[in-house]
Amino acid sequence: MLILTFPGVIIHEMSHEFFCRRSGVAVRKVKYFRIGNPAGYVVADPPKKYEQALSITVGPFLINTIFSLAIFFFAFLVIIRSESFSNIWAGIFLWLGFSIGLHSFPSSEDANILWNFSKKNWKAAAWIPISFPVVFLIKISNILRYVGFDVIYTIALAIFSFFLANSAL
Repeated sequence: MLILTFPGVIIHEMSHEFFCRRSGVAVRKVKYFRIGNPAGYVVADPPKKYEQALSITVGPFLINTIFSLAIFFFAFLVIIRSESFSNIWAGIFLWLGFSIGLHSFPSSEDANILWNFSKKNWKAAAWIPISFPVVFLIKISNILRYVGFDVIYTIALAIFSFFLANSAL
């Protein structure tokens, strides 16, 4: 399945790298995609600030979700305008939207980084404890992947995009 959804892995890892560099965390090694587990990774220095840890963990979820929504939107615009699902561009956009949306959720390792930072520094700022529910939601989403939660989420993005595209015309 990973080989079919490699664009989503690549966008996810590029997002990790982007948020590391944007927040001043040094990136040591990046693998955007490979056959194996994990399918991609970013090795970076540990974050020193809560904002760094949070953006590096949650950033790929936001980026993959936004890209998936936008690509699905364009796919449905093409389908609605051509009144056909047989358009090759629509098929390519649907595949890209699906593969990117499927890899939106942070991994358990991403959650562990935020968890460890928050546990160590929870007294540093009053709003750091907010990350504990975020970590919990990430862990739950990773468990629910075994029953297709990531697929359901991606289908929900596609349905939402369809309604947006339909109302835009």
